[in-house]
Amino acid sequence: VNEAIEWMKQLTDFKLLWIEEPTHPHDALGHATISKALAPYGIGVATGEQCPNRIIFKQLLQSKGFQFCQIDSCRVGGVNENLATILMAHKFGIPVCPHAGGVGLCEYVQHLSMWDFVAVSGSMENRMTEYVHHLNEHFENAASAKAGRYLAPKQPGYCCHLKEESRKVYEFPNGTYWSQKQ
Repeated sequence: VNEAIEWMKQLTDFKLLWIEEPTHPHDALGHATISKALAPYGIGVATGEQCPNRIIFKQLLQSKGFQFCQIDSCRVGGVNENLATILMAHKFGIPVCPHAGGVGLCEYVQHLSMWDFVAVSGSMENRMTEYVHHLNEHFENAASAKAGRYLAPKQPGYCCHLKEESRKVYEFPNGTYWSQKQ
């Protein structure tokens, strides 16, 4: 905790928006200590991509452990757990900035970001969702963005269904990718 604070103080000239996951993801009080120490420098704390459930999120919110909530659609126990976290973050006035960028994570979080905007917050202020278009060619309905915003998917559901040909190539250990390695 102290190391994160000291290191960030050395970076204040860069006017960083946040430090991400500066200590153990379940250490709500450690995050709160870092948050309080960095507030005078205008540096927020973002965390949540390693958070396993709404209970830890609740503790982080109650302790003022972060200024940006980074839900991870695959880390917690499903859609309902993410919706509960988004609602709690709204109650505490904390913007939700979902973690994405890994294989399929953009597909998983695009709906949650849109739901936050349409049904909960009604705001895009201080809200960002990571977007990486690598590996999109492997998804039947890959997430897409235009002018810095996700486009609404055209299919229902999470839209993270892998193409059959990609599964045949990369399924471990029998996919052709792996059999060529031997």
